Amino acid sequence: MDHTQTRTLVIRPATPADAGRVALLSTQLGYAASETEMTSRIQRTRQDHNQELFVAEADSVVVGWVQVFIRVLLMHDSEVEVGGLIIDESCRRKGIGRLLMQRAEQWAHEKGCGTVYLRTNVIRKDAHLFYEKLGYKVVKTQTAFRKIL
Repeated sequence: MDHTQTRTLVIRPATPADAGRVALLSTQLGYAASETEMTSRIQRTRQDHNQELFVAEADSVVVGWVQVFIRVLLMHDSEVEVGGLIIDESCRRKGIGRLLMQRAEQWAHEKGCGTVYLRTNVIRKDAHLFYEKLGYKVVKTQTAFRKIL
């Protein structure tokens, strides 16, 4: 999908109708999901006022998404965390990620949060540069653990 000559770009909340494209993009990010799984996830997201999934739609095709949620910890005031950000491989370096992150930051402000937090895999060097250009700073390195129950 070549959107070099994109005429319209809209950032909007996702709907279950976007599930197919959101799932495809999630797979590009390395997290495979079926359209059915993504439909269910989007529906749950839409029911929770403490999170949002925004999509970037170029010429009526979803070409990116950002998921944000309010993170409440005892160690500091609530902040918004970016759960994921992905732009279609064929549409990168066109400002779409920047616009999605601006919308994420606007949502944080609307929710009364003054901080946006995000994590990115150590191997995603291009993503690190992208976030740094947007003004994000590395605040720590860590090891992530998971236990499947």
